[in-house]
Amino acid sequence: MVDESGRDRILVLGIGNILWADEGFGVRVVEEFHRRFTVPDNVTILDGGTQGLYLVNYVEEADGLIVFDAIDYGLVPGELKLVRDDEVPRFTGAKKMSLHQTGFQEVLSAADLLGRYPQRLALIGCQPLDLEDWGGPLTAPVHAQIEPAIELACALLAEWGAAAVPRREPLVGDARLLANDIDHHSYELRARPAE
Repeated sequence: MVDESGRDRILVLGIGNILWADEGFGVRVVEEFHRRFTVPDNVTILDGGTQGLYLVNYVEEADGLIVFDAIDYGLVPGELKLVRDDEVPRFTGAKKMSLHQTGFQEVLSAADLLGRYPQRLALIGCQPLDLEDWGGPLTAPVHAQIEPAIELACALLAEWGAAAVPRREPLVGDARLLANDIDHHSYELRARPAE
């Protein structure tokens, strides 16, 4: 589907659960991307969290889809891997780490069944180290991949004719994608509950 000006619609989506350490990688990347970059009107930036099938409406409207996620590819923890187009559904063979992965695979299948599968699809996945630390932050090797993941997304957007532009000043407060103390910075600074 094209927008009013005839440009392809692009969705930049982060999925995952910020409550389970590295499982939150996708959400933290899209959050930081939104904080630091502006995009053309035909690009939507979305924190998909663990919404599963509720994301179908967004995906079916997209001609291009970039997804950030923690994926168990069996690689070294913190290793980033870009998978594109027809290769993306193969991540269904990767070890599932949480319910949101099954849900997102169903989202892609539903969009395909509706005849509205994105023409271009890119998955920027990071190999997690820890998925058991409930309430914990991203581990150091996974956190270190936020910037490279953003760089990959910027390169893809430029390739797709929708270049991201750095903001003069990164967004703060309620202007951010996530607020209410669940943004990355606030979440990792807060005191953790005792065991």
